Amino acid sequence: MELSNLKPAKGSTHSEKRIGRGEGSGHGGTSTRGHKGAKSRSGYSRKIGFEGGQMPLQRRVPKFGFTSPNRVEFKGINIDALQQLVDEKRVKDTITHEDLVNNGLISKKDLVKILGRGELTAKLNVTAHKFSKTAVAAIEAKGGTVTTL
Repeated sequence: MELSNLKPAKGSTHSEKRIGRGEGSGHGGTSTRGHKGAKSRSGYSRKIGFEGGQMPLQRRVPKFGFTSPNRVEFKGINIDALQQLVDEKRVKDTITHEDLVNNGLISKKDLVKILGRGELTAKLNVTAHKFSKTAVAAIEAKGGTVTTL
């Protein structure tokens, strides 16, 4: 080891210039922040949605309508989807909430409403939270039963 081949330990030198450490660093004075204004001050953090004093979008767009806090959301499943399950032999003659979850049509916490689109050819015993009138008519026309949870 000689003076000609000495070098600093790995990781001990800074690859980036340190700002705000005097004029000799080349980044003294305003420390790359420009002159004046909120962004040049310490402690500055931009508020979410701030548009430089312009009226923000969430305040420009008007409020509209009414949203009920007690709304109950149902996942609609049509009769043709139930018929497809029977055709693919994934269910026999009884369809429950658990069967729909297992076949990926709904998630565990979903409330289900059976809707009347499509044609039913199989006799089914369906259990769900709600039914449309057309769905009840179609299921009962084929000799099936409807059970509300």
